Amino acid sequence: MRSFASLAEFVAAKGESLGCSDWHTITQAQVNAFADATGDHQWIHVDTERAASGPFGGTIAHGYLTLSLLPVLQMEIFAIEGLTMGINYGLDRVRFPSPVPVGSSIRAEATLTDVRETPLGWLASIRLRVEVQGQQKAACVADTLGLYVGS
Repeated sequence: MRSFASLAEFVAAKGESLGCSDWHTITQAQVNAFADATGDHQWIHVDTERAASGPFGGTIAHGYLTLSLLPVLQMEIFAIEGLTMGINYGLDRVRFPSPVPVGSSIRAEATLTDVRETPLGWLASIRLRVEVQGQQKAACVADTLGLYVGS
């Protein structure tokens, strides 16, 4: 984990890779719980028998499940000391270039692509690229926005 001693130090890292999270295995139980929470029970996610003969050879995680894991993955990548608060400000762009097979492991790599001062604090754009272990193509690429306020 990369640790920034201050918000100013974080701002100075504009354009840099912030590092990678740990690997996390995606389980069928997670996928089923997400399906229950969202009402998205499409067979490619929850029907292991049918999905075994489907286009991916098994069930895959919902794209939005992968997206929903970004906060926990990002917390493993970097921390900023002395913040009053850091809040999710939204997303600029999200893509799901390839599936996440259930049973595979994912991690995120973060790059601080932009940061600018606003009346509320520093607005940071962080590109998070979720990779599947052993797979070349990213599973998710998201340009996230975080608002950081120093003390």
